[in-house]
Amino acid sequence: MPTTAPDENVHPMTSGQLEKFLTRVGVFMDRVEASLLHPMEQPDWNASIAFRYRKLSSGQGVLAPVRHIGAMNLSDLKEIDIQKEKIQRNTAQFVQGLPANNVLLTGARGTGKSSLIRGCLHAFSAQGLRLIEVDKADLVDLPDIVDLVAACQEKFIIFCDDLSFDDGEPGYKALKSVLDGSVAAATPNVLIYATSNRRHLLPEYMSENLTYSHTEDGEVHPGEGVEEKISLSERFGLWVSFYPFNQDEYLQIVGQWLSALGVTAADIAKARPEALIWALERGSRSGRVAWQFARDYCGRHSI
Repeated sequence: MPTTAPDENVHPMTSGQLEKFLTRVGVFMDRVEASLLHPMEQPDWNASIAFRYRKLSSGQGVLAPVRHIGAMNLSDLKEIDIQKEKIQRNTAQFVQGLPANNVLLTGARGTGKSSLIRGCLHAFSAQGLRLIEVDKADLVDLPDIVDLVAACQEKFIIFCDDLSFDDGEPGYKALKSVLDGSVAAATPNVLIYATSNRRHLLPEYMSENLTYSHTEDGEVHPGEGVEEKISLSERFGLWVSFYPFNQDEYLQIVGQWLSALGVTAADIAKARPEALIWALERGSRSGRVAWQFARDYCGRHSI
């Protein structure tokens, strides 16, 4: 049987060359492994009471602890007592292991929707409540986050702030599935709290009114497009609506924030005209505008 003669130009590696080659192979494999996505790791849940989900440059998702959480007591929030009672009660049920609902907070901007959730976090953190903030763009990873925390003993609110969708966005279906509609059972230690200026989370158009149908006995049925928009918001078991403040309510909130910043009652009364002008210039009487005025007023009068 013919045999192939060895190539006289090929020389075996020396031990030094082999060592260098294996080192380069090891570096290459480390880079390949680093570029691959790995299962999300459990963070240290004692590092904070709030965490933020974010993507690294590699595309790997991580839960990063929020080091500096704005202080907010439920007692600081004024003129939203009805809304406060509903959210506080639902959250208390949740941390006690009782049935509770996912919550959609909708309505006027600056009226305390996000602050109310933050206040509940501070109120119930000692009982094991934790918050995970997820941006709309990352909602496609929501099922992975829920799976990660499912076996934890803590209770988790997944918080989506200022939530709204355009038609066809991928996070819409992921949120809809997690809320209610997936073959997977709901995780008892996770609730979703979302704030939005849109009641149905999607843009609504005049042309959609033409899709409604009317039966002979007078019943009105929305078209498929409208039904699709309603189907997401109605998966939230608790709807809480917020409304613009009138002038007296706005001034009450201004006085509360000024008092919290150490302003005397006499000076608070003198500040009322300035507070009204401040709101007029911004075209809004809201809790956020009241807080901004109080900070400006105290800063100016401390110089």
